[in-house]
Amino acid sequence: MEQYSIRLECFEGPMDLLMHLIEKNKINIYDIPIASLTEQYIGYLDKMREFNMEIASEFIIMAATLLQIKSRMLLPKPPKKVEEEEIDPRQELIDRILEYRRFKEVSTVLSDMQEKQEYFFAREPMELPQRHLPPAQLSLNELLEAFKKVMTAKVEAKIPQVLVEPEVFSVEDKMELLLSLLNRLDGKMLFSDAFNSDNSKSELITTFLAMLELIKLKSIVVMQAGSFEEIYISIRVRDEAENINKAGEE
Repeated sequence: MEQYSIRLECFEGPMDLLMHLIEKNKINIYDIPIASLTEQYIGYLDKMREFNMEIASEFIIMAATLLQIKSRMLLPKPPKKVEEEEIDPRQELIDRILEYRRFKEVSTVLSDMQEKQEYFFAREPMELPQRHLPPAQLSLNELLEAFKKVMTAKVEAKIPQVLVEPEVFSVEDKMELLLSLLNRLDGKMLFSDAFNSDNSKSELITTFLAMLELIKLKSIVVMQAGSFEEIYISIRVRDEAENINKAGEE
């Protein structure tokens, strides 16, 4: 004896079942054959009972609604007045079906969007470090600003205990002193270290002029790793720069 298996589709609710029957039978939603649709709907509920499947109360309420609409369609209609419009008993059901179909279409679109979004992963915004091109040579205005800060830090107003004759400093002497100091410090030192806190204001100014003269003669280089970073003085390496220039000329 052959055995037949019947598979009943699962529906999310009564409106889902109605949409299935409408699409399956290619029914025009705006002109629903309520009698045929009601018979098919109740037939599906009967199959669920045969398989001892629990029928939700909302399915039974929809069946009662369909039977009510069917009975209203079968009842004789009273004579209507000339200006009175006839109300279709199916209109409320049609509106509910149309609204449900719109929600289904939107849910399908959202489901597709969610499926595509699963392939992407977003992270919280992160702070990126700000990088600046290091200035190899500082302008004269920048050097003057740096010197003003050194003067403010090094020179303090003091009442001299003894009046002495002012000492005379030459730019040439300070140039030799700066080069000697750089050689002792492996050719590099902080800009502020070139100015001794024990020096007078005139000596500090002479040291700064000597530094400018050495820069002009290309004997030293003043560098800064980045904005707001420390300023360094270093002996200029002539060989590398001259070799590059010569190679470019050849």
